[in-house]
Amino acid sequence: MAITKKKVVTSALFDFVDLPLIHEYGTETFGIRLADAFIAEIYSSLDTLSKEYLIHPECRHLVTKSKKYRNIILGSYLIIYRITEMRIEVLRAFHGSRSPKTIAKTKKITIDYT
Repeated sequence: MAITKKKVVTSALFDFVDLPLIHEYGTETFGIRLADAFIAEIYSSLDTLSKEYLIHPECRHLVTKSKKYRNIILGSYLIIYRITEMRIEVLRAFHGSRSPKTIAKTKKITIDYT
């Protein structure tokens, strides 16, 4: 079975809330170099999603029959994405200690890209 290459898009929440907060926390806790390296690791993981979107596990907080919600685990963070017919939608990045109820709200995120 051949894997179809899909375009990867990110939500505004991921771009303008989650990543800046992760970087800020990393800078305060580990220093700017490690914070920058972790953000680079996140982007590196996203770069592989266009072809390798099925290798990551289904998100246990967003279980569906189609297994369209999956997550990348990086350190203590879950990067949640949705597989659609035409693209991969990166929705949010959560610290693993977040409440499952908070994570479940990810289903309601829409990305209005054309």
